[in-house]
Amino acid sequence: MKVYALVGKSGTGKSYQATNLCREKNIKSVIDDGLFIMGSDVLAGTSAKRQSTMVGAIKTALFTDDDHRNSVMEKMKEVSPRDILILGTSENMVKKIATRLELPEIEEITYIEAITSEEERDLARKQRHELGKHVIPVPTFQLKRQFSGYFLDPLRIFRNKGKAGKGLVAEKSVVRPTYSYMGEYIVSDKVISDIVTCITKNENKDVKSIKVITEKTQTGIKLKVDIYIRYGSQIVNTAKTFQEQVAKQVGYMTAFNIDSVDIEVRDIR
Repeated sequence: MKVYALVGKSGTGKSYQATNLCREKNIKSVIDDGLFIMGSDVLAGTSAKRQSTMVGAIKTALFTDDDHRNSVMEKMKEVSPRDILILGTSENMVKKIATRLELPEIEEITYIEAITSEEERDLARKQRHELGKHVIPVPTFQLKRQFSGYFLDPLRIFRNKGKAGKGLVAEKSVVRPTYSYMGEYIVSDKVISDIVTCITKNENKDVKSIKVITEKTQTGIKLKVDIYIRYGSQIVNTAKTFQEQVAKQVGYMTAFNIDSVDIEVRDIR
């Protein structure tokens, strides 16, 4: 396996530039902030951006937890990547990560200053320090479960391949971690219940919700909704439609990953 590294200070755009560097050097896999990424898929690991403190984020990025490290090592042995790019804030950091994951010695180190302009790095620093935004080099749908309840948005990059070629769209994700100190994001159970009630008033008037139970999980939330259905409605179809509406709207309005929505029809009225 050939090991590459991309080194740059925090907030200079390493994760943003990683996809471009991988494309240029034909690198298929990446270690970034505790994640093992191959292509557009997160195969193993826990993102440092999920941690509540900066210290916790650094520990995760360095794979100090044995279970975390072992899960990533097992997956790498399983898929056997021919090459890998390690992202870090210093030479010492990327070497520590390579040693911790028992990877071969790093053969080639690229510095962020060599592939970006001062203006690009200034913009990246502004996004990080003023807005608390961090980039993860994978599509948003890949991160929905890991980042349930976080502000997570897609970032699509369009690049022209030349006169004869077609444009290329690469998708990354923007997340605002808890440790960005931009404030905590909390959604009460009452808010979720109110969203469900609004659905019955505005989108599905054949249903009336009478009770909403919210169970928080590691990957999101589970909902149980007790309802009445209007007499004359098709019970199964109406309940199924309402179930889909709840999953879509609660997920959209709260940023939570919806693990499940259970509907119980208590009466027909």
